[in-house]
Formats: sequence, C-alpha cells, structure tokens
Amino acid sequence: MNIQQLEYIVALDEHRHFVTAAEHCHVTQPTLTMQLKKLEEELGIQLFDRTKKPLKPTPGGEVFIAKARRILMDINDLHASVAGEKSSIKGEFRLGIIPTLAPHLLPLFLGHFVENNPETVLRIEEMESEQIIKALHENRLDVAIMATPTDERNFNETVLFNEAFLFYAPDGHPLLSSEEVEAEKLDVSGMLLLSDGHCFRNQALKICNKSAHESHFPFHYESGSIETLKGLVRKGIGYTLVPELAVNGIDKEHMRRFKSPQPVREVSLVTHSSFSRTLLIEKLKTSIRETLPKHIEAPKEFVKIKWR
Repeated sequence: MNIQQLEYIVALDEHRHFVTAAEHCHVTQPTLTMQLKKLEEELGIQLFDRTKKPLKPTPGGEVFIAKARRILMDINDLHASVAGEKSSIKGEFRLGIIPTLAPHLLPLFLGHFVENNPETVLRIEEMESEQIIKALHENRLDVAIMATPTDERNFNETVLFNEAFLFYAPDGHPLLSSEEVEAEKLDVSGMLLLSDGHCFRNQALKICNKSAHESHFPFHYESGSIETLKGLVRKGIGYTLVPELAVNGIDKEHMRRFKSPQPVREVSLVTHSSFSRTLLIEKLKTSIRETLPKHIEAPKEFVKIKWR
C-alpha cells in the first residue's frame, strides 16, 4: 500500500468513473485500474462495486476510503508545516455554504475577499448542513459557512455573527398589527417551511416548540428557496420565518421582529480540527464582517436556536 494508491481510490470515490478519475490523477485508465486491483488483493476486500453505474464503494470500501482521506489530509498538513504554508493562503480552497446563506451573504463579501486576496482561489459549493459535515470529515471541503453549533467534537468553529429570525406574513395578517411578535402565538400549521434537510427548517420549528410540521394547506410543496416562500406569502399563502439577511426594501411591510430575547442563528466558519491554514479563516472572517450590513448586529438579548 502506498500514498499514490490512496489518492487513486479517493479520486475514484469522488468521480465514480475510471476514465475521469484517471484524468484527474494524470495517469492512464489501465494504470489506475491495475493499482486498484493490487490494493484490493493486498487488503483482501473489494473496495468498489464495478457492477454499479456510476461506481459505488462497497461497505468495506466506504470505511477504508474515509480513513484514506484522513491519512491524505494529515500528509498534506505535514507538507504544509514543513513548507511554512500555514502563514500562506496561496492556492485553491474548497468552501461549502448552506443554501439559506449563499444568495444573501456571498454577494456581500466575495468581491472584497477576491480583491484583497488575489492569490487565493475559492471553489464554492452550496450544500445542506449534514452534507457539509460529512464533507468536512471526509476532507472534501476545507472550510464551511453554516449555522452552528454543530456539536462535532473534531470541528473548530469561528463565530461570525448572529442573524435574527423574522416573522414574515401577507398584508392584513393579524400579527402584523403589533410592533413585535410573540413566538407562542404562532400556529405552525399555517407556516410555510423549507424542505427536510435544511437546518433553517429545524430551527423554525424549534422557535414554535414543535418537532414536526402538520400543514393545513391543500398542497404539499418542498422548497429549498427562502425567496420562493416569501413570494408565496406576499400572495396571501400562509406565513413563514426568514433570516434577517434575506429581507430587503419590499419586505418591510411584511416582516416583524420577535420579542426579546430574539431568536437568532449563530453563523460561523467551520473547519476540521486538522485544517492548518488559520490565515484563511482570518481573511474570510475579516471580509465577511467588514461587508455585513450595519443592521446585522448581535441583539442585546437573544436566544440561539440550534438546528441539531
């Protein structure tokens, strides 16, 4: 077993195709296939099920690949330490961000970051929170922007800001007649929610002290977009909760804050504890905090809403 073989199986896991994985590793397909076969013979197990298209790791292969990713991460970290790269952010980094933050936060800070860090390339992907956690564990992401705490023992979390949850309703909704909304008065059956898998959905239900959602609407709609939910609400269909960064000028008459302590979500930069490029975290934190709207501030009194 050698490092090159570990790189080959990780590439196969990522691309699930022999030709594509070989191209990624800059070798021929027969070379990659031969090295995989040698490794499987040495281990005495089959790592990939070749009958599946695309390729799929076997149960034993999944365990081995996860450990291989961790070994490769440690080796890369060792090289970085020797080369003095911990104080450098030159190169490409993989950034994951949850969908309820991406459309509102990325346009604010990305230009600032690129302008101030021209030698850094961010490969950005929108991912749901559980997918991000899995990707960080498997070394498929370097850093993530997401709601915290994750309660993951091997993660480092750098808090960026607290973002308030806002009540969002159509014209004439009785709760809009008050300056502030009491969470206890919310009827969860009339609330439009994001689809399962979004941490924002879990947080919205917790604000209402509910673990499940029973809708009274004559339709079932799975949405991954806050903007879609807002559009439905403005047309008189139910109400929803939105993160503060998602509101703009046309939303003013439809939104109300909650009474103190306001419910908020904590937004952080998250890395695996083995990630060594601390300068990248500092640069990202600076760009994000310097470009946030002035109204995104930690309320004097608030209660953090967990999503797990």
